[in-house]
Amino acid sequence: MSQIGTESNPLRVAIIGAGPTGFYTAEHLFRQKELVVEVDMFERLPSPYGLVRYGVAPDHQKIKSVTKVYDRTAKKPGFRFFGNVELGKHIQVADLRQHYHQIVYTTGAQTDRRLGIPGEDLEGSLPATEFVAWYNGHPDYRDYEVDLSVEAAAVVGIGNVAMDVARILCRTPEELAKTDIADYALEALSRSKIKEVYVLGRRGPAQAKFTTPEIKELGEMQDADVIVLAEEAELDALSQAALAESDDRATQKKVEVIQSYVGREPSGKSRKLTVRFLVSPVELMGDENGRVAKMRLVKNELYKTESGALRPRATDQFEEIPVGLVFRSVGYRGKALPGVPFYDDWGVILNEEGRVIDPDTSEPVLGEYTGGWIKRGPSGVIGTNKPDALETVKHMLEDLADGKTLSPAQPSPEAAEAMVRERQPDFFTYAEWLQLKEIEEIKGAEQGRPRVKFTSAAEMKTALAES
Repeated sequence: MSQIGTESNPLRVAIIGAGPTGFYTAEHLFRQKELVVEVDMFERLPSPYGLVRYGVAPDHQKIKSVTKVYDRTAKKPGFRFFGNVELGKHIQVADLRQHYHQIVYTTGAQTDRRLGIPGEDLEGSLPATEFVAWYNGHPDYRDYEVDLSVEAAAVVGIGNVAMDVARILCRTPEELAKTDIADYALEALSRSKIKEVYVLGRRGPAQAKFTTPEIKELGEMQDADVIVLAEEAELDALSQAALAESDDRATQKKVEVIQSYVGREPSGKSRKLTVRFLVSPVELMGDENGRVAKMRLVKNELYKTESGALRPRATDQFEEIPVGLVFRSVGYRGKALPGVPFYDDWGVILNEEGRVIDPDTSEPVLGEYTGGWIKRGPSGVIGTNKPDALETVKHMLEDLADGKTLSPAQPSPEAAEAMVRERQPDFFTYAEWLQLKEIEEIKGAEQGRPRVKFTSAAEMKTALAES
């Protein structure tokens, strides 16, 4: 047989997961001019884009424009998309080994980290990841139930996702109606009784993970006053010294914006958003029905570790705040894939720079790779996944050059498609997705919105049949 990567014997690659990393991996592969590459992308949901579609806040449309780049990659002659096809359910790793020279897992981090405190499992204590998926129209969460009849909610965490959750809880129905939020979420949030939202960070303003635009945006909401306590906005001596030493202009600017909220007089808006620093929840307390009713907080102070990092530690000062809803937003976590080595402590696929590692031999698993959050953990922004994917592709090409690839018994595109058709006849192609995307955008334009989302495979199939 001719060399792999030629017209007569193309390099066949299966990518599992159609989020940013999956598309960046495909893009890097297609840029190899000396190689003929065929990429089949498998996604358990009917639609591509991953967290760009189901994680980015609906009022942040500019970030979603990156999908145009992914659509360009999908137009490449060697690209195919199999949506609504799940690894472990419809296809197995052993199946992929029969059809591809290389397999890349780019499934992201789909669950949340826990707080590990008493009362965490009370009714009304929820992962932010699930709330975000619900309001973004994720098919798995369209029937999710969130009790918005309470008056106060807390978001534990101080990253961009925490800020997104707080903002969505505080937006007016009119503001939300201009976004691509799921229709059912728009209706539920329009009836929300929440008047007070707390965002709780365990470290200080200089260590906050959210970006400057995120904290600025809070002050631009139509019907929510932002409150920051003076004593929590003031930098402690350790933070001041670290900031002066690093000369980090971005953090300095962020701290200035945070401090600009101190002393602002409430303007009579119907909702209040309080951003707290140096506090940690230590217990959630319930009412007689087993619902969250109060949260116990401990005041923290920062100390310097041997490595020079500033970490929080608890003091002997406690307080309680009344809240009926709590969202934990302290980090995403990857889920193990059937048949793929997993490092449970970190919530990532066991790997070295993208090469999947066999836990028994500590050697690379032939032909298997990973990229993105399931490779390195949930860090960085969407664009961070591009160099991450490049690192993985570099090793894929090195292994190809060294002859270290799988030897598929049925490497033809037709054989792979026949397998999918047999296992999951209700799969979606990219052409079908583009058709659905156009329908969503036409419906959205009629309502002055970016799009009106389909939120189930059944809805999508019906729309395709009727179009």
